[in-house]
Amino acid sequence: MLIGEYIHTIDDKNRISLPVKFRKEMGKSIVVTPGLDNCLFVFTMKEWEKISARLSESSLLQSANRSFNRFMFGGAVQVDVDTIGRVLIPDFLKERAGLTGKAVIIGVQNRVEIWNETSWNKYKKVVEKEADTLAEKLGGIGVL
Repeated sequence: MLIGEYIHTIDDKNRISLPVKFRKEMGKSIVVTPGLDNCLFVFTMKEWEKISARLSESSLLQSANRSFNRFMFGGAVQVDVDTIGRVLIPDFLKERAGLTGKAVIIGVQNRVEIWNETSWNKYKKVVEKEADTLAEKLGGIGVL
């Protein structure tokens, strides 16, 4: 399971090191794609195959399905993890997420997210203030 929060630097060649704990679970090849809330999603190949299968099952007749599939698949890139645990973030994804200097890498169970440090800190403050309300909603549908 991918969990935790780490701060890493993006070097001048657009590479970022994955946390050691994540490298073991993620393997030598991963998929980086636009995420939600202005972050990037990073999936293992196995998890990407599961997500791809689920997305591919959605109806092409619904506009929202077509749009979301274009968003996820059109921006997805398979990248290799080098021998010291770095991955190359393509320019278009780096710009989309506003990544410069330091980035926050978080584990979210079955995926990793890469955030601009300032954006992550702002987002985290908002969610922390709403945590009780969110828990109440999730409890209402039987999640917790």
